[in-house]
Amino acid sequence: MGQILSSFSIRGGDAIVPDLGFDIENAKPSPEESELYNQLAALLVQPAPTLLGSLKQYRPASDLIRDAIASPTPDNEDKAWDAVLPTVDMLRDFYEYASEIEENIPRLLGVLCQGDVTKNLERHQGLTRLFADILDFVFEFDHLKMRNPTLQNDFSYYRRMLQRGRYGRSTDENVSDLRNAMLEDDQANRISLFIAYPTPMLKRLIDTSTEFVTKNRLQKSVSDCLAVLWSTCFHTVNKKGALKSQQLPEGSTFFLKVMVVSIILYDHIDSHGAFTKNSPINIKHSVKIIQNVHVPSTDESSTSNLMSALRYNSKHLNDDSTPKGIKNVMAA
Repeated sequence: MGQILSSFSIRGGDAIVPDLGFDIENAKPSPEESELYNQLAALLVQPAPTLLGSLKQYRPASDLIRDAIASPTPDNEDKAWDAVLPTVDMLRDFYEYASEIEENIPRLLGVLCQGDVTKNLERHQGLTRLFADILDFVFEFDHLKMRNPTLQNDFSYYRRMLQRGRYGRSTDENVSDLRNAMLEDDQANRISLFIAYPTPMLKRLIDTSTEFVTKNRLQKSVSDCLAVLWSTCFHTVNKKGALKSQQLPEGSTFFLKVMVVSIILYDHIDSHGAFTKNSPINIKHSVKIIQNVHVPSTDESSTSNLMSALRYNSKHLNDDSTPKGIKNVMAA
């Protein structure tokens, strides 16, 4: 990995994707990075399976809410209220996780991207893998969230009941009813804004990373880091047979999802984006490898879902500077 960034010195949309020799699949934290790795893993990686599991098990309260609105008897309203409270608790957990992203992604990028990026990535391969784990979760979460539009309807009913004076479960006996109502209403407003976006976790990741880049003037360093992550994931999938139209081994779609989110994040951070002629990210090769993957259409990392994520979350795809060939490939 000694020549990581120099490998991207030959830029261009049709350039060969440099193989950097970084084994991200088996990367482990070194003793030097273990303390920060353990802290960030506890906050941003370990909660992921539970959060995804709760979202997969979500059941809408639409029928009960409809009954409560059509016939607002105390019994109907109690049933609807009790049905939405678990969803409210779940959404609160999602929002709190997004707050951890906002607080801790700058810590991670600070280690990986301040100073010599090449040396940072060589020394902190465990943290690089942890970054990839976060990007994978962001993709999966937002895919599941988009498949459950009734989340917002359930939460809207909860907010409506708050405005009518019904409060949730207070855990602090020292907080007055009025103060508790104010706190709940404020948090409800913030959660509502959060889930209003089709891809709330990705938006939080983009906003947090962009703010970090602007504040620390590290646009090139963060862009280089994302280009390395993209290239590493591309070759990991390639070596597993994707370009030969073979079935990927179980778990390999992880690298496709990370590759896609890396491209999206790069496109928002780099001033010229990922789709220009001189971008180090080879969009045509990336699309080809996505389209050659054999993944069940119901899987969150199916070709359709991966391509949709690229099309609808990019910033510069439709710019005049994007070559017509790239636009055609993305539209295919």
